[in-house]
Amino acid sequence: MDILRSLKYPNFRLHVIGQSISLLGTWMQRIAISWLVYELTNSVFWLGFVQFIALLPSLVLSPFIGSFVDKHKKYKLVFLTQIGLMIQAGLLTLVVGMQWESVFLLSILGFIQGVVNAFDVMGRQSLMVSLVDNRKDLPNAIALNSSIFNAARMVGPAIGGVLLSMYGEFVCFAVNFISFIPVLICLMLMSVDEPDVKAVKESNWKGLVEGFNYLSRSPHITSLIVVLAFSSLLVIPYTSLLPAVAKDLFSGNEATFSWFESAAGLGAMIGAVQMARLRTGQNLRYRVLFSAFMMGVALMLLAFAHYLPSALFFTMCVSFAMMMQNSSINTYIQTHAVPIYRARAISYYVMAFQGIAPIGALLVGALASYIGIKSTLYIMGGAGILISVCFYIYLRLHIHRRLFKF
Repeated sequence: MDILRSLKYPNFRLHVIGQSISLLGTWMQRIAISWLVYELTNSVFWLGFVQFIALLPSLVLSPFIGSFVDKHKKYKLVFLTQIGLMIQAGLLTLVVGMQWESVFLLSILGFIQGVVNAFDVMGRQSLMVSLVDNRKDLPNAIALNSSIFNAARMVGPAIGGVLLSMYGEFVCFAVNFISFIPVLICLMLMSVDEPDVKAVKESNWKGLVEGFNYLSRSPHITSLIVVLAFSSLLVIPYTSLLPAVAKDLFSGNEATFSWFESAAGLGAMIGAVQMARLRTGQNLRYRVLFSAFMMGVALMLLAFAHYLPSALFFTMCVSFAMMMQNSSINTYIQTHAVPIYRARAISYYVMAFQGIAPIGALLVGALASYIGIKSTLYIMGGAGILISVCFYIYLRLHIHRRLFKF
């Protein structure tokens, strides 16, 4: 099948197998932590705070990591980060197994995971081009990689919800710890041919500045990163409210929360499949525009929803649009950035996506505790629509400027 064409490459196929298993455990752990924090505190603020701490390293470290990754072998970096994430998962399992859990300890372990994950995400994104031999298949590989992530996001919370309600958080964390074993095996089976990295005596700060200078000369990439940054601040953190939406708005339990997470995963999965069908030459920037608008509208409808099935459907729509937007931006950067600056450009993408998100989660948590969940969702939906309108105006002005030059 044309949609699965990237799987013909052995390294990418091994990547898919390992990640498919590991990500199921990762999503089980994520929903278990969110539910555990909300059960411990019954506060949307602390729910947002723990997510803020876990994602904070992406904001602070991502630009510096991009320069670091450009100067090192990506395969070795990914292997080491997977070992680090496995150790963190083991510590989390131990803490919960010994009944030592508290917001303080969960925040510390979340921060450790965030630091390791910041290096892992950057390394994986930059390694992707070495897993696919034909550059023309890179957009398909990126979309399939997103499909794996979102398939796990759909199935993982559903399984996690069952395990959480029947056996508790400990089992979810233990399963995640074990799931890293297939990843390490698949990485060891790979034979990755990376280009030699030139030994450059350059500080990471200088690399960061050069990356920023490159983006300043590339407004077509910068504009997309700005859209993603505002979405991550004002729209995407809706996911941090899902435990409260399930419990407070729909009087649900762990299973209800897992339905919301699975609905979000299903929507994102459909979006990823759409991206995998993408053919060369399609205008990715207009996909970003329409996706940002759809995300805002769907969030407002989620706020208005009075029945659980409709709320699950609108949650699915938000995640579908989010997947289309973020994957389109990622694909555009991967295929348009100059190779020697690719990791640094991706680092700003990661900072805009995962780095700004913790500030958004903290902001959204504080806002929801003050004005309520529904009002917060309405504001976030309105922000999504406003972002799309501003980007539309930018694109029209940009096109007009180019036509005027000729």
